Amino acid sequence: MIEMTLAEIAAATGGSLAAAEPGTRVTGPVEYDSRKVAPGGLFVAFPGEKVDGHDFAAPAVAAGAVAVMGTRAVEGVPTVLVGDALAAMGRLARAVLDRLPGLTVVGITGSSGKTTTKDLIAQLAARLGPTVAPAGSFNNELGLPHTVLQADRETRFLVLEMGARGPAHIRYLCEIAPPRIGVEVNVGVAHIGEFGSVDGIAAAKGELVEALPADGAAVLNADDERVRAMAGRTGAAVVLAGTAPDAGVRAEDVTLDERGRARYTLVAGGRRRPVALSVSGGHQVGNSLLAAAVALRLGFPPADLPAALGELRLVSTRRMDVFDRTDGVTVIDDSYNANPASTAAALRALSAIGRERRTIAVLGYQAELGPQERAGHEQVGRLAAELRVDRLVVVGEPAAGIHAGATADGSWEGESVLVTDQDAAIARLRADLRPGDVVLVKGSRYRTWDVADFLRAREGEPAGSAGRDGAAG
Repeated sequence: MIEMTLAEIAAATGGSLAAAEPGTRVTGPVEYDSRKVAPGGLFVAFPGEKVDGHDFAAPAVAAGAVAVMGTRAVEGVPTVLVGDALAAMGRLARAVLDRLPGLTVVGITGSSGKTTTKDLIAQLAARLGPTVAPAGSFNNELGLPHTVLQADRETRFLVLEMGARGPAHIRYLCEIAPPRIGVEVNVGVAHIGEFGSVDGIAAAKGELVEALPADGAAVLNADDERVRAMAGRTGAAVVLAGTAPDAGVRAEDVTLDERGRARYTLVAGGRRRPVALSVSGGHQVGNSLLAAAVALRLGFPPADLPAALGELRLVSTRRMDVFDRTDGVTVIDDSYNANPASTAAALRALSAIGRERRTIAVLGYQAELGPQERAGHEQVGRLAAELRVDRLVVVGEPAAGIHAGATADGSWEGESVLVTDQDAAIARLRADLRPGDVVLVKGSRYRTWDVADFLRAREGEPAGSAGRDGAAG
């Protein structure tokens, strides 16, 4: 964060000072985890039913924080007193951005793929200048301002993922960090239980392009009709990116290699250049095109772009992380989260990588689908059967619709089994896994990643060997 006095922080957040010198300067990071406090920093104390951050105020100061921002004073601790610590953090982030007029904010949203797209954009932006972007999904009213507060006077680009679980959420995030470039990845059924309909999701996601200035740019997925329709909701320039013939940044002649990595011809600015991606999954073509469109808008040299796209790597964990074990088993760890669209993309990647090999999909529950829950799970099961996945291991009764969808018409020659939990899935793999298999692990943060951790921990052991699974708790 840029240096600010406690008086300036109080003014920016609408707070007051208690046991604090107004001229004391915050020179370090703003943290809400007392274990991460650094000298010169500011500790934000959030009240809670089980854990109250104010109980860690004194230890945070002892660790080097110059003050605490919280909702009540702690004896002997310099404090910026605010009515709502979360809202105050957002106001402080906006105050910091207002002092950095040369910084460009890039906002990214979408139902799936936004974290990976954010990571790709950040890697390209970093080649142009100092860039702040978090690894992982810090995309809500806490994570986004925390990321903003990492910017300083050297930062040129701030790349932010923006999530939503209801109307006006993205609008609020845009008030904290007004974007100059907005990227719309897609509109799907993720979190449909919170929105009620896909149209409701599209309306909420479109709040990003509505927040853009007239001299900004909306980078839209040309292959998603609901995203394309957002062009009418912004006064900014519109850039279409995708495989559609009218996309200004376009991929043609797409092929996938034995690792599911895409090669394509990049068409942009009247030039055609070959691209070979290093990340796996056909869906990465669209993600990389959105990143390319942003990079060009930021001033990236067009001639350098194909090579830069080919050097992009995964940053955030458990997202299409493909690795080979010493026994010849290939694992696709995409276990961070799941919805029907992202699971479909992962299954297609499994099919591409597993050509001429036995394929196994370990699939868990897909959360927050509301009334679409059963249909969404059955849709995934049907796709697994259509793609001729050899073995399907469905984890947990809530995901039973996947098993039902896969076995519905009886024409699929593969095998599906519904197991009770992660331990049962691990036991199944331990007994059945063969050298040369390709295994996909995916689910909605219900410890499905325990299965991926089991597979990773046993890289050096023969597939199917007995013993403790080694998965994280």
